[in-house]
Amino acid sequence: MAIHLAPTAPGVKVVLPGEGRTGGLAPGVGVVFKVEAVDTGGALSIVEHPFAVGALVPPHLHTREDEYSIVLEGEIGFRSEDQEVVLGAGGYIVKPHGQVHAMWNAGTTPARMIEIISPPGFEGFFRELSDMTAAPGFEPSAVAALGDRYGLPFAQPDWLEDVIARYGLTAMPRG
Repeated sequence: MAIHLAPTAPGVKVVLPGEGRTGGLAPGVGVVFKVEAVDTGGALSIVEHPFAVGALVPPHLHTREDEYSIVLEGEIGFRSEDQEVVLGAGGYIVKPHGQVHAMWNAGTTPARMIEIISPPGFEGFFRELSDMTAAPGFEPSAVAALGDRYGLPFAQPDWLEDVIARYGLTAMPRG
């Protein structure tokens, strides 16, 4: 009789409120690293995103991972293909890979959301991007190449200008 042992599970990790490495991703959009792939045995990763008023995550498409978002405070707008919704605190949304989507602060106060990423690995994009945006001489044109390395092409859907105008958003400069 063969005995199969389960892989060693990661130990308990505690992340207190306010803890986690922080960085900036786009004008008014930040990242706080909470749970990484190594913490979950490669199951998922979790980051937190603060959004300033007027902040926009530009339209993009994930080719490798799905994202599950939970709004913690404020109002965050989501557009995925032809579906658009604004969610307040307690709202959830599933953003499957293969669909162009964007997110923005849809309200008049700062907003915050949790992002669960499965499978993990994309938190590396956030880490590298936050390092890039913090460096002197940051060139927005370098973001597209970084996205390509993580299977994340950016898009310019026909609905983008309308969303920017309706919510008074700040678009990331294109290089």
